[in-house]
Amino acid sequence: MKEKIFGLRPISTDVAAFLLRLIFGGLFIHFGYSKLVGFDQILPLFPDLIGIGSKTSLILVVFAEFFCGIFVTIGLLTRLTVIPIFITMFVAFFIAHAKDTFQVKTLAFTYLLISVVVFVLGSGKFSLDKYILPKFKK
Repeated sequence: MKEKIFGLRPISTDVAAFLLRLIFGGLFIHFGYSKLVGFDQILPLFPDLIGIGSKTSLILVVFAEFFCGIFVTIGLLTRLTVIPIFITMFVAFFIAHAKDTFQVKTLAFTYLLISVVVFVLGSGKFSLDKYILPKFKK
């Protein structure tokens, strides 16, 4: 027990990936859901940051946050579905908050980094990927 607490080896990267996915994905489900149900109220205020129109931008953000958040949480196509979240946070950090202080854009930066960690870790063994993807490899 002392070795697990004070040792240098991870207790379980699968458990870490699972907990990270639950928290990270759950937060994005929450963010995306509020944008989804308040779509018509948010749309007039939503900026067109990358030149594709405000409505298209908001649709992509809702897709990334809500729908991809669900997939990340349950561990389904995790590496693929974390990419839209990464792109959303990249745009938020480098474009939407470009002129803001780091204190203002810290949250976007944190989520950007966590999306990279989720991509690197993958879904782990406590995921739907573990059960579904091996069937496609045959």
